[in-house]
Amino acid sequence: MRTLLQQATIIDGTGADPSIADLVVEDGRIADIGSGLDGDVAVDLTGRWLLPGIIDCHTHVMASSINLMTVINTPFSLQFYLGAQNLARTLAGGVTSVRDAGGADLGVKAAVDQGLIIGPRLSITVSVLSQTGGHGDDWMICGGTVPFLFVPHPGRPDGVCDGPEGVLRKVREVIRAGADFVKICSTGGVLSAHDNPQASQFLPAELEVIVAEAQASRVSVMAHAQGTHGIANAVRAGVRSIEHGIYLDDEVIEMMLERGTFLVPTLVAPMGVLDAPEGVSPSSLSKARNVVDIHRDSIRRAAEAGVRVAMGTDSGVIPHGRNTTELVQMGSVGMAPMAVIEASTRVAAECLGVSDHLGTLEPGKEADCISLVADPLADLEVFADPANLTHVWLRGELVAGSSLAEPG
Repeated sequence: MRTLLQQATIIDGTGADPSIADLVVEDGRIADIGSGLDGDVAVDLTGRWLLPGIIDCHTHVMASSINLMTVINTPFSLQFYLGAQNLARTLAGGVTSVRDAGGADLGVKAAVDQGLIIGPRLSITVSVLSQTGGHGDDWMICGGTVPFLFVPHPGRPDGVCDGPEGVLRKVREVIRAGADFVKICSTGGVLSAHDNPQASQFLPAELEVIVAEAQASRVSVMAHAQGTHGIANAVRAGVRSIEHGIYLDDEVIEMMLERGTFLVPTLVAPMGVLDAPEGVSPSSLSKARNVVDIHRDSIRRAAEAGVRVAMGTDSGVIPHGRNTTELVQMGSVGMAPMAVIEASTRVAAECLGVSDHLGTLEPGKEADCISLVADPLADLEVFADPANLTHVWLRGELVAGSSLAEPG
């Protein structure tokens, strides 16, 4: 079966100028792009814009609320059903691949791969590795431990670890549990009520062990890193991507450029905290307010300097399915529309190590595509409204979208 996507304005993700052309899908891959092509089934995309599927490098598909009381009053197994709903909403929002930054275990990934639930392609980190008292430590000042988002279970080990020997074992545990990436916290954070986003976490010696052990298993490391010193520690240790990057200075930006480190901004994350304040601690709300403008300025300067920016949202903090609002925010800090699209397709695929088969619309690559009613290069606001998304194809199969929308 050859499916012909006909007369679309194609933005292929490579940075090339858009052009009107046909695209043929066969056996889930792009067979050809050009003029006058044929197929067994034709989809008329005249007046619509065709792009690679969006890739979100930082999600939490198992997180459905940041309200602590909601979380602790949710039955344990309900998280998996909510996770299935979150995955379906993410795919319907035009995101065809995600890297889950903590929460999804191997069973969730297998359920997607086997078609038991619908969702985007899924890479997982399983658990978030944190030092005692760090961003991922759920100890509360009452003296008890209240898991904020993710209760440990046989498929999701507890992520708290200390010292070179302790972090070594924990890296091996999460890889054993099926992690495609290792996720660490090298600084404090906004939603952890008792630490400072600018505080460094894990000593350089611990970070070096984490990265070395992950690389020995051919696995990359992503670092929740908000404060300048903790970002620098993670970059020196050899992490693949810095997540959030709130307090970037010129020295750290230069280090990232020299080492080719990716930056995953998640600009919508602190905004999501402020948009849903119920059940969030006063200290977290205060931190979110304090970082918004600093965060935006850091991402602007990093992008202007040429740091490789890959799209990520921290969804779970924001509603699932609204992931593409991050593209609007990247544009609002000064990234050109084409750079934003590349960050969300080609560069994101490079960050995840899947650019050999995903991230651009080119013959031979897998047919993950979306179509829009209006030109995103003219106005990135097209990504703000899901109604502007008319089709979502995953491996060449139409899985979501409303083709009833009128061309812009």
